[in-house]
Amino acid sequence: MTFSNPAGNAAASAGAYVQALLGVLGDRRPLEVLAELTPWLEQRLRGAALRRPEAPGKWSAVEVVQHLADSDLVFGFRSRMILSEDRPPLQGYDQDRWASLFRYRDASPAGALAQLQVLRDANLGILRPLGPAELDRVGMHSERGPESLGHLVKLMAAHDLVHRRQIERVLAAAGNSR
Repeated sequence: MTFSNPAGNAAASAGAYVQALLGVLGDRRPLEVLAELTPWLEQRLRGAALRRPEAPGKWSAVEVVQHLADSDLVFGFRSRMILSEDRPPLQGYDQDRWASLFRYRDASPAGALAQLQVLRDANLGILRPLGPAELDRVGMHSERGPESLGHLVKLMAAHDLVHRRQIERVLAAAGNSR
């Protein structure tokens, strides 16, 4: 299954997208997966060709890292809204529009990774002490409907794994093997 979830078709494909993501996560512990990302990136990206995409029209490694940072920004906001409000709206967004508008292609590799590290550390600091009652709190996603915070944590961890695979492909296509 492809993991593209274009904004124009997001609501129609949301169920398949979510199931595919959860399949990638399997029985792995989401918070452990989330904690692994930035050390994994630091190891893989050191000295690599980061601006070359695996194919025309695809993202380079630095674009993927910037996307991961922005995804953590959105995830952190959604998490905080769910924890502080009753069934808050969770707006979807067009990741390709963000990549273009916010010039992921021109991102500094070190800057994108630093953003991701700060956001991820802050989000994990909020998530780690939560109990079942907090993780069961729900937000209303604009494309996928009601989603618990625990479910969003699983989706975010699976999202990390999908993009780790993508970065491996991008680096291999650029002649970097790790």
